[in-house]
Amino acid sequence: MEALKFVYYQENKMWVGWLEEFPDYRTQGKTLDELKENLKDLYQDLSTGQIPHARRYGELVIG
Repeated sequence: MEALKFVYYQENKMWVGWLEEFPDYRTQGKTLDELKENLKDLYQDLSTGQIPHARRYGELVIG
């Protein structure tokens, strides 16, 4: 099982969020659970190349 970090907030009556690794791609849900499911679907699309040219963010350790 893989764990992914995500950022989220509530705007009006919707939950909005994105995966830390892919901050350019946002999704939403009526509930926090729905948002989490939509984030899983988004990750599947991004990680399998269904969304071409997806920009990723990473961390580089120097020294």
